[in-house]
Amino acid sequence: MKIKILNTLSLVNLFLLPSIIYAQAPNLGTAANFVLFSRNGAVTNSGISHYTGNIGTNNGSSTGFGNVDGVMHDGDTASINASAAVLTAYNQLNGTTPTFFPAPGLGNGDTLVPGVYSISGASTINLNLFLNGQGNANSVFIFKIQGSLSTFAAAKVKLINGALACNVFWKVEGLVSLATKTAMKGTIIANNAAINMNTLDTLEGRAFSTTGAVTADGILAYTPIGCGSAILNGPVPPALASTACYAIFSADGAVSNSGITHITGDVGTNTGLTTGFDSSYVTGTIHSIPDASTAQCAADLTVVYNYLSALPYDIELLYPAQFGNDLVLTPHTYLLNAATVFTDTLWLNAEGNPNATFIFKIYGALSTSTYSTVMLVNGAQVKNVYWLINGAVGINNYSVFCGTMVVNNGALGALNTGVTINGRALTTTGALTTTAITARITSVCSITEITSNTAANMPVVTAAPNPFSTSITFNLTGAGNISNCELIIYNALGAEVARKSIQQQSTTIETNNFSSGIYFYKVIGDSQTLKTGRLICQ
Repeated sequence: MKIKILNTLSLVNLFLLPSIIYAQAPNLGTAANFVLFSRNGAVTNSGISHYTGNIGTNNGSSTGFGNVDGVMHDGDTASINASAAVLTAYNQLNGTTPTFFPAPGLGNGDTLVPGVYSISGASTINLNLFLNGQGNANSVFIFKIQGSLSTFAAAKVKLINGALACNVFWKVEGLVSLATKTAMKGTIIANNAAINMNTLDTLEGRAFSTTGAVTADGILAYTPIGCGSAILNGPVPPALASTACYAIFSADGAVSNSGITHITGDVGTNTGLTTGFDSSYVTGTIHSIPDASTAQCAADLTVVYNYLSALPYDIELLYPAQFGNDLVLTPHTYLLNAATVFTDTLWLNAEGNPNATFIFKIYGALSTSTYSTVMLVNGAQVKNVYWLINGAVGINNYSVFCGTMVVNNGALGALNTGVTINGRALTTTGALTTTAITARITSVCSITEITSNTAANMPVVTAAPNPFSTSITFNLTGAGNISNCELIIYNALGAEVARKSIQQQSTTIETNNFSSGIYFYKVIGDSQTLKTGRLICQ
């Protein structure tokens, strides 16, 4: 009997061993930084899409893209290196030894364990396909498909029990076609064929072709986090020195207000007069005329400006007139090399790093739409956001702007009714006018630190489970006397998908109808944003 048991255990081990030996992730090299790439073919976008990662082709052109949170590389050194890396990764995937031979119809609620899956012909994905990491974040899933790969509408690849998109790979010997609302996970390499992605598709991974076009229409695609990917810290922020104490300041120009304006921080100018501010609504000092403090602030502001001006940029946003529009950005230094029009919402995603810094260098005027909003998610903090603006600034009614604005040789002539500035509005030269706004500094300067993610009562909001599948529960504690709380959930494109009044400490949202992907939430109470955050639906 013991011999039979030992033989059985040995047989089991033989079946388990290949998934450990052969499911090895390929080396993506510099291609890991790309979200869309073709070694030989056009890369084309249509509709409003959002991308995090580089985009390019080594033989062709990339067209139709708006602002991309990455760098465009067509026929340059980076694309040459990526081309070689994609070919290497393809060969490594192609050389893996299969451990499983599933039927070509993937999904339909099936759950797969780590390993190398070989399908002899064309394959499809329907409904839900679960990839179970079995509690191991290093578990690897490789799919070798000897034909085309297509999905049905709203098909979802879902990662459970520690599986990560950075460890999922699809080697496809034919056309890849993702139907609308598909939620795809992993790096796709189509060999000698095109990749087509359709409206409302979500790709957490990459789409590469060895020879073929890559086309997308109104999608969300982003390179996965993990598996050794770099932690984004962004640039080193400037030392604000005495400017940290001022919420509203001009080094050379009048500062004036009309209406009831609430300020946390100092207000003043070093040349001219400061008028119209009611000390009843200012937690700080109103410097009505220039003094030693304003002189020091003017000198320190020059240092801050010079630092920001000399800072090299990582990513150029190529279409400044289309800024916002639910664009999601990660910690970097960004260049907008023309007059910038900020419409709707900008999401700043710190990817879980509370020290990550975002710096925007705008060479031209900045204007916003009514109700424009800078949303900070996944650990982003107001004190780590900076705007260098070489031109006039106008922030339209009821907008919420986060970060320290340093305006050079341009008037801050229109901080309009209902505007909230979480940060500072500072100008080197030019008049500064406010109309019934709220402005609050975000660094300690004999004043309690305030950020867009805190309220006077310092509420704590937790969401679990996250990632979630069928439901998610929000717990609100420490809210004190805050009332009229409401929870709002947005998809990655900024569209509202759920809204619920919070009547008690624990609130559960059913999410069966949510597509896989990234979501953002905010909790508001007493007309304040109490908390924002990032969610992942599997």
